[in-house]
Amino acid sequence: MDDRREQLSLFGRVRKFLKVNILAGILFLAPIVATFFILKVTIEWIDRILLIIPPAYRPENFMPFPVPGLGLILLLLVLIFSGMFVRNYLGKKLVYIWERIVEHIPIVNKIYTAVKQLLDTIARGTAKDFKRVVLVEYPRQGMYAMAYVTGVAVGELQEKTKRRMVNVYVPTTPNPTSGFYLMVPEDETIPLDMSVEDSFKLLMSGGILTPEKKDEKG
Repeated sequence: MDDRREQLSLFGRVRKFLKVNILAGILFLAPIVATFFILKVTIEWIDRILLIIPPAYRPENFMPFPVPGLGLILLLLVLIFSGMFVRNYLGKKLVYIWERIVEHIPIVNKIYTAVKQLLDTIARGTAKDFKRVVLVEYPRQGMYAMAYVTGVAVGELQEKTKRRMVNVYVPTTPNPTSGFYLMVPEDETIPLDMSVEDSFKLLMSGGILTPEKKDEKG
């Protein structure tokens, strides 16, 4: 009986040893493998841009072996020259005409506008207009939404409420460039320690990418 118990105990320790170490190995290696895989697939997908070049002028005709990443270089060159073009007078006029055309195409105009606003927010640093991140009870009591304090209510807006009110912007997911403007009593907001950048990741991922709480000593 004692031998039986000892065998079971040994089996349990071995199973626990394998479970803990296999799990640790997966948690360590899976992100590395996934990162390399995603980069490989992305580079191969971008390299397909080379197919727009006439066959006679493609790089593989002049190189002894294929070089991964040439598509990325071509893409960077296209982006640079496109940026130079849209920044001059003629380019700005053509972009204006293009956007007026897109505005009159159903469905397409919604997608185009949403993507453009999102990229503008990221590229131009609009998030810097948000002073801090808070929680507010919205859209009903007992339910919370993340919001950005944009300032303190002043003038008539402040006088009519008889309380210190703050202006907050409640963004939507996954496009934080659209949302709601609210005036909330400052003492009813719950301050958060996370940065505006981390909160954007949380919003755009639908809550999947949750930032860790910062160390108060850090």
